[in-house]
Amino acid sequence: MRNFKELMIWQKGMDIWQECYKLSQLLPNDERFGLVSQINRASSSIPANIAEGSGRKSVKDQARFIQIALGSAFELETFFIGIARLELIEENIVNPILNLIIEEQKMLSGYLKRLEA
Repeated sequence: MRNFKELMIWQKGMDIWQECYKLSQLLPNDERFGLVSQINRASSSIPANIAEGSGRKSVKDQARFIQIALGSAFELETFFIGIARLELIEENIVNPILNLIIEEQKMLSGYLKRLEA
């Protein structure tokens, strides 16, 4: 068991969650129960699954929670690509969070490979 708060993947996940929450407030009010809810759920899922996985004893269980976190990161990337394509938020505002998400995906993938080695 590791102290999940020391993991860079968890720290970046928390940064992503915070930024996503802020950006979701820029979406139209009619998206409050749709896209906003999905963004907040997916972004909170990344650090939550990393934390939960760190508490598991088996490497297989740890890896499963990292896979779930990675899936949430891809889901979140899709939401923000869609937001930019639909012009709900300007692309220059969306790009920094997309870069953070992609960086997290790479870090999660690398961590997963180390777990599964």
